[in-house]
Amino acid sequence: MEEIYKEIKTPYKYGLVLIPDSSSYKMDCPTIFRKDNKWVMTYIVFDGRGYETWLAQSDDLIHWDNHGKILSFSSDTTDWDTNQKAGYASLIDYDWGGDYAINQYDGKYWMSYFGGNSKGYERGILSIGMAFTDQDPATVHEWQRLDHHVLSPLDDDVRWYDNSTMYKNFVIEDKEQHTGHPFVMYYNARGDSINPDKGAERISMAVSDDMVHWKRFGDHPLINHHTGISGDAVFQKIGDIYVMFYFGAFWPDQDPAAFNRFACSYDLIHWTDWNGPNLIEPSEKYDALFAHKSYVIKHDGIVYHFYNAVDKKGNRGIALATSKDIGKSKLEFKMPEELEKK
Repeated sequence: MEEIYKEIKTPYKYGLVLIPDSSSYKMDCPTIFRKDNKWVMTYIVFDGRGYETWLAQSDDLIHWDNHGKILSFSSDTTDWDTNQKAGYASLIDYDWGGDYAINQYDGKYWMSYFGGNSKGYERGILSIGMAFTDQDPATVHEWQRLDHHVLSPLDDDVRWYDNSTMYKNFVIEDKEQHTGHPFVMYYNARGDSINPDKGAERISMAVSDDMVHWKRFGDHPLINHHTGISGDAVFQKIGDIYVMFYFGAFWPDQDPAAFNRFACSYDLIHWTDWNGPNLIEPSEKYDALFAHKSYVIKHDGIVYHFYNAVDKKGNRGIALATSKDIGKSKLEFKMPEELEKK
């Protein structure tokens, strides 16, 4: 675990790499892949109504251009996900220092997402859906969606740990089929068999043979700190070790409130938690409130740790820390519109 920590740590904070055009919008949850010599980031934006999924591109992993929406609010108000579509690109190569290509299955690119029909910040019952496209995933276009959720807190086989609501999900291909299935989804959900409104948020697993039909794997969460949040798992494989990057928040024995951690496994099922220093935690003006929600890769000898940065005014964007000093970003959060007018 100590060797893994030394390999993945990123002590140099570059700063913000992508920010909203207005303080009314909040960016979150970067996912990175490579397509045709371009780096592509999918991320989500909350605008007061709910989440939509957007896409940005970069030549160097540092300077990013926003290109537009790829999962938008529905015009059909009867859709189960009409007001929430928070997406995460699936089936990305996760070998440490690899090509980070996004792969197809059944002639399609895939994206898992959490959705719902309630307006507001993560309001109502949130379930997990699947979107797909046969077009270039690096270009802006509306992805198609299955007309139903694939996992829900209302399922007949719901577990005690996901019977309230579901959040971020991330799908990888398990070529060694440790679970007996080729596709594995890690998701965080809130649940409590006694009090659904006050349960902790934990990381759990589901499996699939076709990217469409999903079932829960096991009867216990993989990462569970019994209180607060453990969530937003993403993966890299370093040698024969799978590394899960995730964030913790509101743990009673931890200060600051939100931070990025990791755990390790040889089989994607049994995980050993890191007990040393946080990988990322608040330290700068732009991430003074929260520094959490990882996406970590290694390219050309440098580790890039993208994360969600939230300042004390509630501005929310995408920031970057690295294993080598690459300088400092000049991006800053925009001031609220009423202050800009003055």
